[in-house]
Amino acid sequence: MKYSNTRATLAIAKASFRSILRSPSAVVFSLAFPLIFILVFANIGGGGMSIDVGVTKGCDTLNPVYKVLAQNKIVHLTKNQTADEMSKNLAKGSLDAIINIGPFVPMKPIDMSVQYSHASGDKGAVLKSALNNIFYRIQSEELSRIKAYSGIKLPDAVNLKETVVTGREYKYIDFILPGQLGFSLLSSGVFGTAFVFIGLRLTLVIKRFFATPVKRYSIVLGEAIARIVFSLLGALFIIMVGHFAFGFTLIHGVVTVLNMLVLCAIGLIIFMGFGFTISGIAKNESTVPPLSNIITLPQFLLSGTFFSITAFPTWLRYVSNALPLTHLNNAMRKVAFEGAGLGDVTHQLFILLIWGIGIYAVAVKTFKWE
Repeated sequence: MKYSNTRATLAIAKASFRSILRSPSAVVFSLAFPLIFILVFANIGGGGMSIDVGVTKGCDTLNPVYKVLAQNKIVHLTKNQTADEMSKNLAKGSLDAIINIGPFVPMKPIDMSVQYSHASGDKGAVLKSALNNIFYRIQSEELSRIKAYSGIKLPDAVNLKETVVTGREYKYIDFILPGQLGFSLLSSGVFGTAFVFIGLRLTLVIKRFFATPVKRYSIVLGEAIARIVFSLLGALFIIMVGHFAFGFTLIHGVVTVLNMLVLCAIGLIIFMGFGFTISGIAKNESTVPPLSNIITLPQFLLSGTFFSITAFPTWLRYVSNALPLTHLNNAMRKVAFEGAGLGDVTHQLFILLIWGIGIYAVAVKTFKWE
């Protein structure tokens, strides 16, 4: 019977899949840790709150209300969106409020309008509290400027108009679950791939493969298929637990789940490139963890896995936006909560493609068979 490399690839994939199932570390990093984090954060809510506020084009940015609001560490002001974009993002929960502030005239109330949505959740109340503190401060400053203020009644600091628009409630599970999926995929792609291939190389298993008709690509492809299948099953399990146990939003149901799984597969393939590179650079198994942590830890902390990157200083946001996990997390959040299709996240996919090309170019140069 003619030898078939396809059958060899599938046989390697099957054996590798069984090996992954028997590996405690694979189960812990792919399923246990993400579920634990989801359970904890879904019940305590988000730490490091950041309130995203859209600023209309006609807003007076020299107004004292605006200046104080801009200095608030938890408020992130967005000025580069059109009115239509801000309205859509407010309804989707990407923005928590939209403000418009009129010019400041001493001894006269400032005209100000604020739009919230049901998607703002508790963030709307936090912003209201911040604004009330600002109004009180301005009122007090005006009063202190009047030396003979006995009997003088100052007008209200602000003539505030508040409206609430309809929108989906943006729960913290809608933020944390995609981040934990990214955490799982990055861990599996980097640690899993690196340990497997350096183990196969050091135990001379790959060398024994070379004594058979198995092609080199069959070895890599078989291992990759096994890891992708395992990770996608784990991702599907996490999504279902998040949806049915914690109310994770899936706008288009099954279609949204399928789109998220496609993104998971793309992300895992790219992260496996880091694993291939590490397995080629590492001298032995003891050098794999530190090399892997150099790649994974910054992304766990800076890619919006546990908290929004809008809470970071501007210079750190530039670093975050350069990392592949950031764009994978953002793409999955857009697909899940906003109902975006794969065609709507082409920017994130393009950045991931650039990372994929770059890391596999390095992996080809550094990967060792023996």
